[in-house]
Amino acid sequence: MNLIIGNESLPPTRIFCIGRNYIKHAKELNNEIPSRPVIFMKPFTSLVPVGNEIQFPKHGKDLHYESEIVILIGREGYAKSIEESDKFIKGLSLGLDLTLRDVQKELKQKGLPWEISKSFEQSAAIGKFVQFSPEIDLENIEFRCFVNGELRQTGNSQNMIFPIKKLIFEISKIWKLLPGDLIYTGTPEGVGSLKKGDKIKIRSKLTGSFSWISK
Repeated sequence: MNLIIGNESLPPTRIFCIGRNYIKHAKELNNEIPSRPVIFMKPFTSLVPVGNEIQFPKHGKDLHYESEIVILIGREGYAKSIEESDKFIKGLSLGLDLTLRDVQKELKQKGLPWEISKSFEQSAAIGKFVQFSPEIDLENIEFRCFVNGELRQTGNSQNMIFPIKKLIFEISKIWKLLPGDLIYTGTPEGVGSLKKGDKIKIRSKLTGSFSWISK
């Protein structure tokens, strides 16, 4: 699939995900507050565009939704400072970092990597992108997540432990940024389980609304 932004489309390259980037979410899962960004990755084959069904994975039982602001990178290179990091942003959207919480809990207890709980097929729902402009306040983006019409999560980027420009800078210290890179910036508190047939909607005044159904 390609990433849609206005009349353009861009093939995805990598998906960077940030864990524990909201204090209340870290606390609701009894995790420590990180001193530096917690970064993990998903393959681009994990993406689920708007209008597609989210297939319930077969290797776990407790599938959690995690709504997030998603950044689309539009240029290649390294961010030399936090201040200039926004020059790499091409677009903004919302997405879901889907997590098999029962599998993740078992892996964490054994000190093992998270991939099979986080990076499985269809674990990264993604909306359409709006073009980024310098007038957009990256530290005041509000978004909400509904399951079957019930409000479950309310988030605002002002509550991130590591703001968006800081995340881009930190990722750029390790990887050269590439057009088509995505950054899932972390989820606020209120995560919970999905059942087959649930309708998930995430929305923001900036991006509009996006919906999926779990099957």
